[in-house]
Amino acid sequence: MAAIIECPSPNFDERTLPVSIVVIHYTGMASGAEALRRLTDPEAKVSSHYLITEDGQVVRLVEEDKRAWHAGKSYWRGVTDINSASIGIEMVNPGHEFGYRAFPEPQMAALVTLMMGMVPRYGITRGNIVGHSDIAPARKEDPGELFDWERLAKLRLALPRPTQYLTDPHWTDAGFLLALERFGYDIVDQAAAVRAFQRRFRPETLDGVIDGQCRAILLSLLTGGDKGAAMRAGTPI
Repeated sequence: MAAIIECPSPNFDERTLPVSIVVIHYTGMASGAEALRRLTDPEAKVSSHYLITEDGQVVRLVEEDKRAWHAGKSYWRGVTDINSASIGIEMVNPGHEFGYRAFPEPQMAALVTLMMGMVPRYGITRGNIVGHSDIAPARKEDPGELFDWERLAKLRLALPRPTQYLTDPHWTDAGFLLALERFGYDIVDQAAAVRAFQRRFRPETLDGVIDGQCRAILLSLLTGGDKGAAMRAGTPI
């Protein structure tokens, strides 16, 4: 990763919680330059700690000890002030509105390098490395179904998608939603919460329907029962 470029944003304030979460976003704008202007515009009142360009350049907008304004109204595992508890990383990508595409290798490599230093520094667990859609399922889709979560998971920088020993627990829809809330999601908008879960752990089908595969994946995540993630047994996820 090249040296970090400093481009301070005026849009921050003081934290009231320790850092325990990483939130990954896409910029969802026509260009990276446009996104950078917005993230540093005092009138916009939005920011993130970092922005990573498609060619792998890392730009620091807000120091990590400050509260950047990237999450908006959001929730994860009982935390409602996500901005205070998280580090926000914006990945330059046009998003679903402007021609969504896969995240290039230099961009993903830079993200990995950044996170390899950040995650152990704060003791952030894999279950607290999330996308914007996870913490705001009714409002957001980013970083979306093309984001390479499995690459992060192989480096223990995110939870892997369970692949083995999946069994359908035959929960009712209400039972699934309660389990989904226990895992961390806000389920006020139930269909949106299901789609957000699918986008993260079953991105090939984003229909918002609770089916046997969704139930089995969630059970494995909650129990650590999949063989591929066995190393996390006894460790907070």
